Amino acid sequence: MRFILLLIVILINSNSFAQNANSTIRRGNDAYNNKKYKDAEIDYKTAIEKDAKSFAGNYNLGNTYYKQGNNEDATKQYMQASGTTKDPIEQSKAYYNLGNSYLKSEKYQESVEAYKMALRQNPKDDDARYNLAYALAKLKAQQQKNNQQNKNQQNKDQQKKDQQQQQKNQDQKKDQQQKQDQQQQEQKKSSQPKISKEEAERMLQALKNQEQKLQKKNAKKFDATGGKPEKEW
Repeated sequence: MRFILLLIVILINSNSFAQNANSTIRRGNDAYNNKKYKDAEIDYKTAIEKDAKSFAGNYNLGNTYYKQGNNEDATKQYMQASGTTKDPIEQSKAYYNLGNSYLKSEKYQESVEAYKMALRQNPKDDDARYNLAYALAKLKAQQQKNNQQNKNQQNKDQQKKDQQQQQKNQDQKKDQQQKQDQQQQEQKKSSQPKISKEEAERMLQALKNQEQKLQKKNAKKFDATGGKPEKEW
């Protein structure tokens, strides 16, 4: 009996929390419709504190984030909202707006998956079908752009490698030429005849003798012209 009474009390309290949450949500809706998104955000957060499983509170909070350009929190909130309900139409709405948030952030692959989820829950949603086609087109264009950028980068990398290889080849040729020049100089030095010490002394003595002869010859010429001989000290 106590269990039944306790259960009844819990249900009454739960209903009262839900009613309070709904009234706060309505106040948030008024602020949202008047484009007072920050005020609406506060009201929806208050409603969620009262009833964490409120689909309307979580879903509408995601809408306020979206309107304020906070796509990251919006995506989190839409995913949170999708888990608070089993109603396929409500889930479809949550996934649809989730796709919009991803689309706005240019996360096209994620937006495609979100729109697909929305259509699984509500195959009659033409807006989701249209947005899916648009997201697929944007995804294809993005992939083509990425592929082209990757190709351009690969070409740049290849050109850089070719230039480096060309410079390396030039450096190697330069080193080889320097080595060849050095070898040729060494060969020239080694091919020159070497003079022994004795030969060098004989050549030096011969030069001295020749110089002495020349000096004697010049002295005779000087005497013949009547000049005075140098004094001997």
